[in-house]
Amino acid sequence: MARERNFTRAAEMLHIAQPPLSRQIQQLEDELGVTLIERGSRPVRLTDVGRLLYDQAVQVLERVEEIRAITQRLHELERPRFRIGFVPSTLYGRLPELIRRYRAVRPGVELTLLELTTLEQIAALKEGRIDVGYGRIPFDDPAIERTLLRNEPLSAALPSAHSLLARARQLRLDDLAAEPLVVYPKAPRPSYADQVLALFRERGLKPPAVYEVRELQTALGLVAAEVGVCLVPSLSSGCAATMSCTARSTKRRRFLRSS
Repeated sequence: MARERNFTRAAEMLHIAQPPLSRQIQQLEDELGVTLIERGSRPVRLTDVGRLLYDQAVQVLERVEEIRAITQRLHELERPRFRIGFVPSTLYGRLPELIRRYRAVRPGVELTLLELTTLEQIAALKEGRIDVGYGRIPFDDPAIERTLLRNEPLSAALPSAHSLLARARQLRLDDLAAEPLVVYPKAPRPSYADQVLALFRERGLKPPAVYEVRELQTALGLVAAEVGVCLVPSLSSGCAATMSCTARSTKRRRFLRSS
């Protein structure tokens, strides 16, 4: 009512009829032994005592909201949290299963997943923004403890009509040396792309052309367009093969790392 300066509008705002509102104000005045409203005025005005009570009531309500917000923040801080950084390709492996199992065992822990490159994960671990990271690039950093979970064989993603698909034996790296090579991700570096390029370089092999793209899906799209071939971890290629089979565009072949 103090804001609306009108009994009717104040009652509508409170979703009650006007008579009950008038009675409540009268009961408050009787309880305090003061007059809060100048009833003969139009629009309705507060007395000096009424204005003081109104101002103090507003401050109390604002303080109640602050206390509620602080209490909720403290509750959130007290809840256990576990933050995981990951590179997208790890989602094609066992990471989703590990996340499901962790949530089943620790339902009271708030689990946060952050998509980060391996280098971004290293920085996030040092800054305390994540608790564990799942990446692919080997690195040596005395501030970070690294555990090798698995070595994944590589597969070659080839256009569906490529002649190499007719070979009965597993492909070798030198079988791909004459093919344009598609690598990912383009940035940041170093990345998985540098690992693939190092495999060719260590064996004295040099593809005729190298195309750098941002992500696996783009690389597979270029393979489907017969721009080149691409090396992917076998778990990632399993997902890629599912997508490519649906599109009837690419196929994959396992190959040995040695040349």
